[in-house]
Amino acid sequence: MMVLEAVDLAKTYVGGDGGLLTVLDGVRLEVARGEIVAVVGASGAGKSTLLHLLGALDAPTRGEVRVEGRSVAGLDDQALSELRNRRIGFIFQFHHLLREFSALENVMMPLRLAGRSPHDARARAADLLARVGLAGRMLHRPAELSGGEQQRAAVARALAMEPAVVLADEPSGNLDHANGERLHDLLASLAADLATAMVIATHNRSLAARAHRVLLLENGALTPTALHEVLA
Repeated sequence: MMVLEAVDLAKTYVGGDGGLLTVLDGVRLEVARGEIVAVVGASGAGKSTLLHLLGALDAPTRGEVRVEGRSVAGLDDQALSELRNRRIGFIFQFHHLLREFSALENVMMPLRLAGRSPHDARARAADLLARVGLAGRMLHRPAELSGGEQQRAAVARALAMEPAVVLADEPSGNLDHANGERLHDLLASLAADLATAMVIATHNRSLAARAHRVLLLENGALTPTALHEVLA
């Protein structure tokens, strides 16, 4: 069973002139457990829109998203919230850590929201922070961490609930080359070690090269592509 599927996915908006703007049209995607899929394409091609639909943050105009075989369509707000918290991890270009809380507390947050005990949540968060190289920094607040450390803490938070799939939108876009490479290595190793599927929207050739498949989003559709054809 695929952990993430998109079937005939479309998204249309009403433009400022009242006309219809089609961003996605007939997208089909299947992602297996432990697989990394890179989505590349020009700015404005709809990569972020696609991730929002896959992550149940927005509803498609047409089509269906399934997470572990379960359709997202028709779920009420509470069910969608539980799905996003328990089965989908999110990593964005900016870490979105809560600045008043330590790295440990930030990673504990989704676990506590899901009803895990403070002891269990702390143990899980500490293990993940150690896994991403922050064992000695977990009690620091975001302002006391470097950009790379903040993003690694965000990765740990995304993995806290052992999600079926992680969706990442330009995860290294705000990092320098060295920190970006470290993050790329980390994502690849975590996908392999934890058998977590990942869909990563990126302009970064180095990150896309670590994916099992590279898909080009163009004219509203996804097509398999060779990395050298789309990223310099």
